[in-house]
Amino acid sequence: MGTLYLLRHAKAGWALPGMRDFDRPLDASGRADAEMMGAAMRSRCYVPDLTICSNAKRAKETLEGLAGQTDTGRVLFFDTLYSEDAACYLRLIRDNGGSGSLLVIGHNPMTEDLAMAVSGDGDETARATLNHGFPTTGLAVVRFGGDLAKAAQGTGYLEAFLTPADL
Repeated sequence: MGTLYLLRHAKAGWALPGMRDFDRPLDASGRADAEMMGAAMRSRCYVPDLTICSNAKRAKETLEGLAGQTDTGRVLFFDTLYSEDAACYLRLIRDNGGSGSLLVIGHNPMTEDLAMAVSGDGDETARATLNHGFPTTGLAVVRFGGDLAKAAQGTGYLEAFLTPADL
């Protein structure tokens, strides 16, 4: 059984003049939310074997906030998590997931699109919450009956969807 944790980066500040979107840091509430989500993941035993993270500054800082509270496993960084679509996210999951658990720290709309696409079924409350959008620091927990290398559209079960407002 494979478990996929899809996390949208925490809230970032606005870009300063001359700053690329890629380089936007977290704001104070984003840093606090990342730490809270890390603590929530630890308390629920949501511990990934591997984390794949966007190279964007706000994603890396989200990872730092989580890692201060819980184990994030081995970490790999990919520029494509910033620049590509949900299909690319799924390819990275298949290529890196194996039979354990994988945390993806990425961006919207890709994170939301992927969570909706792979969750064929799920907890009614989690599905209802996800249908209202995927806020910053939102975490979708999707279980698969087999290896993540075989993850596909509609084959996952949305077990939980946590948002900072829930913590």
